Amino acid sequence: MTTEQTPLHSGFGPHTTAQEALAGRDLRGKIAIVTGGHGGIGLETTRILSNAGATVIVGARDVKKAQDNLSAIRNVEVIHLDLADPRSIDQFAVEFMKSNRALDILINNAGVANPPTIKDARGFDTQFATNHLGHFQLTVRLWDALIKSGNSRVITLSSIAHMVGPIDFGDLNFTKRPYNKDIAYGESKTACSLFAVELDKRGKEHGIRAFAVNPGAILTGLTRHLTDEELAAWGVRRGDNGNFIAPEGFKTIEQGAATSVWCAVSPSLEGKGGVYCEDCDIAAIAPADSTLLSGVRPWAIDQSAAETLWNASEDLLQMAHGAIPVLAK
Repeated sequence: MTTEQTPLHSGFGPHTTAQEALAGRDLRGKIAIVTGGHGGIGLETTRILSNAGATVIVGARDVKKAQDNLSAIRNVEVIHLDLADPRSIDQFAVEFMKSNRALDILINNAGVANPPTIKDARGFDTQFATNHLGHFQLTVRLWDALIKSGNSRVITLSSIAHMVGPIDFGDLNFTKRPYNKDIAYGESKTACSLFAVELDKRGKEHGIRAFAVNPGAILTGLTRHLTDEELAAWGVRRGDNGNFIAPEGFKTIEQGAATSVWCAVSPSLEGKGGVYCEDCDIAAIAPADSTLLSGVRPWAIDQSAAETLWNASEDLLQMAHGAIPVLAK
């Protein structure tokens, strides 16, 4: 049964914090992985899950930095993970799988925006490779641990930037089009949403449900490659002390982590999946030409595009088709 892309009227909203979204749930005995869980909304996500009793494994490129940032948080393990390096992803998965633990929550939180290098060593667009392909590979490598849980959830961070447009499957790595970093980022975030659609279709018979999350507009390290002029276009300005000041409508870190936590633990999502969520609820579908900074555009939840993306991802990563079969139509 396909979950409708229709708000549940959860009672939460854009000002809900991650602590409030947790709603006092006890996560003792649960195992979670949070990529990039040592900074920004990832750090807040890790803190909330850990304080609720979960053991949280954080994937981080800089292990020392992650350990320092997480030093005050209990129940946390750090494993090196570079989502732009296929070998690093495999090594992370092997190390986790050796523990023989079930994986209850996988939060694909890490990402890049407007990086200085637009192509990785394979010639792939860096934003598409990191934001989507890296998490695709990681999730597939952790598949047996997700099945072992019997009731696992995979949350992948998308963005309102998906409104930029659908994915150009004929030119995923900008070999034909002039490179545009905003389009590249938007397509990578459309991919994150489509990944949740297809992953849910393939995983639900195994007790794996998937969700895409728009965390909202937040000032985090993800903006570090943007110029002051580019940030000003979003109403962000630099204060007298040099720190950036966000305009009304931006969320705090605590609010930005809320929808990830809600998707990971909310009982209202039992038996549901394959949907795009925002403000601690399933998002409404917005018209393709909408200029609103909310809602999901039709191309980001299109089932045909989701299957096409899955097959293209297997091809790019040289994975055999059908390694994770479609068990539910």
